[in-house]
Amino acid sequence: MSPRRLVTIDSLRGVAIVWMTVFHFCFDLAYFGWTRQNFYLDPFWTWQRTAIVSLFLFCAGLGQATAVVQGQSWTRFWKRWLQIAGCALLVTAGSYWMFPKSFIYFGVLHGIAVMLVIVRLTAGWGRWLWAAGALAIALKPLALLAHVRWPELGFLDHAAWNWLGLIGRKPVTEDYVPLFPWLGVMWWGMAAGQWVFAHRKQWLELPLPAASAPLAWLGRWSLSWYMLHQPVMIGVLAAVTWLSGRFSL
Repeated sequence: MSPRRLVTIDSLRGVAIVWMTVFHFCFDLAYFGWTRQNFYLDPFWTWQRTAIVSLFLFCAGLGQATAVVQGQSWTRFWKRWLQIAGCALLVTAGSYWMFPKSFIYFGVLHGIAVMLVIVRLTAGWGRWLWAAGALAIALKPLALLAHVRWPELGFLDHAAWNWLGLIGRKPVTEDYVPLFPWLGVMWWGMAAGQWVFAHRKQWLELPLPAASAPLAWLGRWSLSWYMLHQPVMIGVLAAVTWLSGRFSL
């Protein structure tokens, strides 16, 4: 059974899509030298990235709560999961072509693919999902302290283990969304969704302004947009950069 789309959740996901697109466009402008911005160290950009990823993962948790409540089959779940996992591999290949020294091997789609399975299997935890989410988020600062106290934990910084997120130093990669702390955000999304369905289901049925229709559309096609927007923007900016260089001679 395919769960019924809820325009409220789709619209919220659409907000994340618009925010992400603007963020990536600004990143691309800096990459091609049109602006001077440090997306790796400037808090203005790093905190935005954290907020965007958090909103995406929270929406993913809400989506899983919807799927479970509406009786989505495991067959349907795995079909969608394969799409996400396949796109994650394409992101790795594309990023290796552009950034061979810092390609994406465990970015947001890789993380979502792993977290979706865990969140679906733990859907029955109910209110304990809130505590599990808090613990998952707390593991990040605890891991940093543990690395200071026990240097032998350095093996967790290696690529074979750093997808867990229990690291002492961040790896060199263009996108990094490890299991911890981000699983906690998706768990909270699942917990919030279950609570809303149980106690405030009418919130999900609220009519939204007609102006929000584009956001809902983006939310429904979020994976396709995610995969296409960067190649399109990079291609356009590369062409403009090339043309501007030729005509400035």
